[in-house]
Amino acid sequence: MENLTADERFAPLNLTLPPAPKPLGVYKPFLIDGKYLYLSGHGPVREDKSLIIGRIGDTISMEDGKLAARQVGLTMLSTIKTNLGSLDKVKRVIKVLGMVNCTPDFEKHPYIINGCSELFAQVWGDENGIGTRSAVGFGSLPDNIPVEIEALMELW
Repeated sequence: MENLTADERFAPLNLTLPPAPKPLGVYKPFLIDGKYLYLSGHGPVREDKSLIIGRIGDTISMEDGKLAARQVGLTMLSTIKTNLGSLDKVKRVIKVLGMVNCTPDFEKHPYIINGCSELFAQVWGDENGIGTRSAVGFGSLPDNIPVEIEALMELW
């Protein structure tokens, strides 16, 4: 898989991209500045455009929270593919900020965000798919989604 492109790495994962979300507020879902792609905070959008909702440590388990973070990653990939035409336009992941809607006693935020980070590593490889990262807990997130993630990526 060393010489495969991002699109070629994604295909055998047998994952489906949800529709790229449209902004529901006053913001852009992505912005390109020179060779940098900024992705706004994305939530876990399903194929039918509905959101995964719930709070980790309350109505959502750790494992389901990690899957929700992977779904956020898929939503971000959809934004890239829909607007840039190909995952191959991304050279590498620079920074990921993962926000976890969880109970005050929950402490495994990095485990949850691994759902997205592992997906990015599968798509762009360990060298280019793993960047810097923060994983933090929040008392609430919009629409009661369990995870919101934003990212900075370098383009070719």
